[in-house]
Amino acid sequence: MLQDFSSVTLAEARPSVVATERLTLRRPTLADARAIAHLANDRRVAENTRRLPHPYSQDHAVAFIRATSAPGAETVFLIEHDSGPVGMVGIDRSTPGNAELGYWLGVEHWGRGYATEAARGAIDFFFEAFEDDHLYSGARVTNPASRNVLEKCGFQWSGVQLHRFLALGSSTPVDCFRLSRGVWSSLKSWSSARRVR
Repeated sequence: MLQDFSSVTLAEARPSVVATERLTLRRPTLADARAIAHLANDRRVAENTRRLPHPYSQDHAVAFIRATSAPGAETVFLIEHDSGPVGMVGIDRSTPGNAELGYWLGVEHWGRGYATEAARGAIDFFFEAFEDDHLYSGARVTNPASRNVLEKCGFQWSGVQLHRFLALGSSTPVDCFRLSRGVWSSLKSWSSARRVR
């Protein structure tokens, strides 16, 4: 499990690496831009994430990586399996008290449990590194696989809202979920995720 990092500041927390049973979560670098673009440039991925455009180019990946390395940016991890990128997971804390978990995987990596494992690693990192009491997330109502990931991580359904999806060019219904620190703490035995320095 992660150690107690409640006094860690955002700047200190961001360069961390999280290791789970099968995955490594680390900050993306410009060297990852080609792999990120390859994984993200699939309409099936973009239609289930709010902020991914389609088509998704290497220039999009470079701009994203540069933006996430800026001070005060969201905490973003590249998900690696066997030293190869499989997707992304991150926590957006830009709205105080409303931190949001987001993730996506390349289509060829769907159905292997990577999303749940990566989400759990990011959730552990978040609750260990920050003092927020809740973490939020969402899944399109037409995406039961993502909803299952959130439920397996302890998130509780809190309603349906309309959210705009860049690749769709419109708004669509999203199942909204919330995970409290208390529920996370009670489920903490789910993995052996650990922070690597």
